[in-house]
Amino acid sequence: MEKKREVKVPHAFVILLFAVAAVSILTYLVSAGAYDYVINAEGIRVADPSSYHLVESTPTTLMQFLTAIPRGFVEAGWIIAMTLFVGGTFAVVQKIGLIPAMVESMAKRYATKGVWAIPVLFFIFALIDCFIGTPELIVVYVPIVLPLMICLGFDSITACATVLCGSAAGFSAALTNPFTIAVGQKISGLPLYSGWQYRIFTFVITYLVGVIYVMHYARKVQANPESSSVYKEDAEKREKYSKMAVGGSASVSLNGRQKLAGFYTLTLMAVMLFGIIRLKWDMPEMSAMFLAAGVGAGLIAGMKADDLCLTLIEGFQDMMLGAMVIGASRAIGVVMADGQIIDTIVHGLSNVLSGLPNSITIFGILIAVTFLNFLIPSGSGKAVVLFPILAPLADLVGITRQTAVLAYQFGDGFTNYLWPTVGYFMAAIAIGGVSWQKWLKFYGPLFLLWLCSSSALLLLAQFIHFGPF
Repeated sequence: MEKKREVKVPHAFVILLFAVAAVSILTYLVSAGAYDYVINAEGIRVADPSSYHLVESTPTTLMQFLTAIPRGFVEAGWIIAMTLFVGGTFAVVQKIGLIPAMVESMAKRYATKGVWAIPVLFFIFALIDCFIGTPELIVVYVPIVLPLMICLGFDSITACATVLCGSAAGFSAALTNPFTIAVGQKISGLPLYSGWQYRIFTFVITYLVGVIYVMHYARKVQANPESSSVYKEDAEKREKYSKMAVGGSASVSLNGRQKLAGFYTLTLMAVMLFGIIRLKWDMPEMSAMFLAAGVGAGLIAGMKADDLCLTLIEGFQDMMLGAMVIGASRAIGVVMADGQIIDTIVHGLSNVLSGLPNSITIFGILIAVTFLNFLIPSGSGKAVVLFPILAPLADLVGITRQTAVLAYQFGDGFTNYLWPTVGYFMAAIAIGGVSWQKWLKFYGPLFLLWLCSSSALLLLAQFIHFGPF
């Protein structure tokens, strides 16, 4: 019997290079244009929807194309830095025994529960992003969850899915997300965080769809480990974490200095969370806290300076592929900015949306934001361009502005864990050792399920005149 030929998926860098080339060609085909930006009554810098105008065309030159990836590395510098420092810190924490001790404790707790560990962790990650909207922290959670999932008989995709899909559910169906809901409602003139009652319902539905899908996949892998698309890649991890598993080697015992190092690390993580929520910390401060956590924990636990440096470097090396993918993906945005076509694309989308039949305009908003997130991954960044257009458009076609905000949430949120232009997402799957292509194969069906469920929720929102207006 002839063996079925396996389709070879191109390397991530090949895909990204073709994407950069395609966008470069687009700058010759799409007119350059721009909006004027003004400060609205709420003090937010927004696009004036009536100000779109053509500007002098600046298509991508050969040198701009060649330098796009290096410039992408510079623009994504802080995300790359944080990715490397996360890798270095967790390499140190692993080396001094904190992760083995934590994983053994959690593995014992969930040993008899198996797959039921997933909905608990999934809910925690969803709840965090439901309220504070910090999906960047998935790069912190993945290395914590990964050893546990491997020890429980799952795979790297299950670990990434528990974190990323949990975050996706919470961020997309959020109650108080400051980056999509707050900005969108302010620009639309809605009371801040109004409509929270219906969004509780959307959160429950989105959570259930996501967690059932991930649990189904996890059960399949646990029953037949070789069915996992990352079975070979996980071989080293299974060997590495086998000593942490229940029934493995003797229990991990921490001495006083190790416990103090653990307390120090947790304290800095708590300080970092406080800084993000209350002090508006961003990538530079987060990178600094990770570096301080790694170096401090190693010294407190008694590591020699040379060993500490070598361990940090090992952690950096583990993250290098992910860091390079982040820089390469950012090149797409660099090329579009060079060609001045982003505002033109937004203007074109607004014209398409305004020309749709009233009954399907809400789905047009959902799809438009879904694709636009590939070009502008920032939730608040898209909001300041789109909502001055979406708010009056919603009034014209009989959609409540609150429903338009909800459509924007869904379109922006689910694709943060899909498009390779989203830096922290690419960093998280790189930390988990999952290629973008294999993640896409896993996440694609769930993404479609979420699109269907969110469409139904938007239809219901229209039917009940989700408001106040």
